[in-house]
Formats: sequence, structure tokens, C-alpha cells
Amino acid sequence: MTEKTVKPAGYLYAWAIVGLLWLVAFLNYFDRNLIASMRDPIVADFKLTDAQFGLLTSVFLWSYGFLSPLGGYFADKYGRKKIIVFSVCVWSAVTLWTGFVHSFPEMLVARVIMGISEACYIPAGLAMIADYHKGKTRSLATGLHMSGLYAGQALGGVGGYISVIWGWRYGFQLIGLFGVVYGLVLIYFLRDNKRSELTDVAEAENNPGVEEKRLGLFQTIRMLVSEKSFLVLLFYFCVLGIVNWMIYGWLPTFLKEHFTLDIGKAGLSATGYVQIGSFIGVLLGGILADRWYRSNKRSRIYLIIIGFSLGAPFLFLMASTTVFWIAIVAMMVYGLARGVNDSNLMPVLCQVIDGKYIATGYGFLNFLSTIIGGVMVYVGGRLMDAHISLSIIYQGSAVLMIVAAWSLLRMKVKQE
Repeated sequence: MTEKTVKPAGYLYAWAIVGLLWLVAFLNYFDRNLIASMRDPIVADFKLTDAQFGLLTSVFLWSYGFLSPLGGYFADKYGRKKIIVFSVCVWSAVTLWTGFVHSFPEMLVARVIMGISEACYIPAGLAMIADYHKGKTRSLATGLHMSGLYAGQALGGVGGYISVIWGWRYGFQLIGLFGVVYGLVLIYFLRDNKRSELTDVAEAENNPGVEEKRLGLFQTIRMLVSEKSFLVLLFYFCVLGIVNWMIYGWLPTFLKEHFTLDIGKAGLSATGYVQIGSFIGVLLGGILADRWYRSNKRSRIYLIIIGFSLGAPFLFLMASTTVFWIAIVAMMVYGLARGVNDSNLMPVLCQVIDGKYIATGYGFLNFLSTIIGGVMVYVGGRLMDAHISLSIIYQGSAVLMIVAAWSLLRMKVKQE
């Protein structure tokens, strides 16, 4: 069979993969972010302090972070599909369970298990997309997939309204049940890229002994951290995790208190405006990066730097202004920068490390990023208990984000 006859079907399925995983990405972030917009009724139900409420997000991030390298490693070793289906079914079942918990310790346990199960998805999902999409379409495909995360974050803000109308438990129960059903659907429609596996076999034949010497988890991590460019990317990921999770965890509270909004408007505003900008940015960043990549292999790095050089000052502005419409514009511009970033992070990683270890590599980046992010969400709650303003925290985060973005200039990339 000639390549001409197989290319159309393969090409269409490569984009169908993006569509199938888009909904998975949506559920991934919708489930995890429901809790932030439902802060007040959950706090009232379990009589929590701000630090305890922050701990609900922190324990999720810690378990998510610690298991991310292992989830990525399993995706590299056993196949993307198995790990994706396992992840979706387990985290959806836990989301359903969360709607029935009756104590703060029980909710903490549910958040830990959710973190463990969700840790398996992002490395496997992005690796599957990278398997099907090579250099010329990789940023756009990654960006379209990441837009599902934004949609999940944006609609996660609806949790505030759900909690007012039906109670906070209803949202967890409904979305959890839907996710379990969709996980079963993926068993039939999702498949790993066999042509990518054949390419690995061909490389092994041309280089005898390569496949047999495939590294274990800890050997892979040692190999990764020995690369200077990977360490630069790791530092950048950690800062990005701090900033992103301070936004995910505390922006609804900041908007509610700083601009005197009700819980529903604060929750939807905190997710909606940032995600509108992110959706535009992820498409724009993907298209521009893929086109620029044809003439400059560092295009993806440059776009990330340009994005946050423009977007981070607007995060500072959001934390400083007392005019709500200015804050809306600032959130959208920052979201634009984050979208450009998200469409290019996995493609940049693919230019830094061996393709056989990209899921493990992304998982390890998630590991430190989310652990540090989780610590900072908890620290944010402690600072609030000590009457330190979230405005100051967000201003400092904006400055740190610019420094991290410009550090990417020190990276060296390989041609794919």
C-alpha cells in the first residue's frame, strides 16, 4: 500500500485524536477546578479556615505532582491509550464520590486519589498527540487540545452558580457520572499510533541494542536532569506552576473580595475571562509557531518569551487596579500569553529530549511544577490568614514570570 493511499485516513484520524482528547482535557480541568468556585458553601459545610480550604487544592497538587513522572513513564512503556482510559475512569469515579463525602478528612482523601489518577493523563495525552503530529502541525494540534483545558477551567466557574441553585454536591455527582461513561467510550475509539511504534522498531534495527537498553524510570530522570536545556525548562515549569496555581486556587476569592462580587460572578469571572484570552492565544500561538518553525527551529521558544513579556505586566495590572473592567482586560491579555505558552510547551520538550521519553519528561516537569504550586496555594491561604493581600502575591508572581520566560533563551534545541 502506498503512502498516498494511507495518508488521508491517517491524517484525518490524527485530528480525530485531538477531538477525542479535547473532551478528556475538558473533564480533567473542569473536575479539578469545580472546588475553587464553590469555596463558600464548602467552607460553611465543613467549617474550614482559608488554610484548610487551600489544603484541599494543595493535597491534590502534591499527589498529582508525585505521581506525574510515574504516569508518564507508564505511558511511554505500556502505551498511551491504556493510561488515558485508566486515568479518565478513575478520576471521574472519584469526582462522583466527592459529591457524597461527609467530612473534611474524607474530602482530603478524595482529592489525593483524584490527583493520583489525573497525574496519568496530561503526559499520556500530549505524548499521543505528539506521536500523531510531527513538527509542521504539532503546535496547533497541541494548542487545540489545550483549549479543552481552558474550556474546563472556564466552565468550572459555573460551579458557583450550581452551588447556589442546587447545592455544591450536585455538580460533582453529575460530571463524575458523565466522565465514567466517556471513559468507556474511549476504549472503543482510541488507539495508539502504530506507525510511530514501527519507526522506533526501524531505528532499533538500524542501531542494534538501542531498544533493549531502554531506560527505567530513575535512569530516565537522571538522563533528563543531566541535560542543561531540560533544567532550564524545569525552572521555567516550576515558576509557571506557582503562578498558574495561585490563579486557579485563589483568583475567585481575590475578585470576590477586591471588587465586592457575589460568589457566582466571582467564580465565572475568575475562569471565564482568562480562558477567553487563552483560547485565542492557544490557536494563534499554534498557527504562528508552526509557520515560523519552517524557517526558525527556535520559533516556539521565542513565542513563549514574547507572550509572557507582554502578558505578565497585565497580571501585575490586574492585581493593582480597583476598576473591574480594567481587571477584565488584564485577565484576557494574561490569558492570551498563557495560551501561546501552552500550545508550545510540549513541542519545545520534543526538541530537547529523545522522543521515546517525552511522556516521562513531561511527567517529571509536572512533578516539580505542581508540588511547588501546591505549596504556594497553601502558603497563599496562610498569608491570607495573616492578613497579607492577594494583590501583593499576584504582583510578585508577575515579576517572577517574566524572569522565568527570559531564562528560556539559554535553551538549545535539536532539529526534529
